[in-house]
Amino acid sequence: LQLVELGGGLVQPGGSLKLSCKASGPTLDYYAIAWFRQAPGKQREEVSCISSGGDTANYADSVKGRFTVSRDNAKRTAYLQMNSLKPEDTAVYYCAATYYYCKAQNEYNYWGQGTQVTVSS
Repeated sequence: LQLVELGGGLVQPGGSLKLSCKASGPTLDYYAIAWFRQAPGKQREEVSCISSGGDTANYADSVKGRFTVSRDNAKRTAYLQMNSLKPEDTAVYYCAATYYYCKAQNEYNYWGQGTQVTVSS
């Protein structure tokens, strides 16, 4: 399974971006997908996760009510819609996959290369 993140860029505070995580190889149906981010000088943190069936979605407190995770298994793609962006959301965003359910960060077997999101005026 290979993952590629798309959709990063520069956006003003209060703006929106939608990240995509495109999978190639085996079907995405059996994998939970999580979004992580890492800002300079900080540890990588989980932002959101969606289970393989899409019935469970988790969010970090810092993004609740602003970010929405979704997936389209037929398109082998997961998404992270980010609204009301803040400068503190600036980071490299990664998607990662693990079997079926959301797990701890060290249990994700497959990772994308990351995409930069910069929130600045």
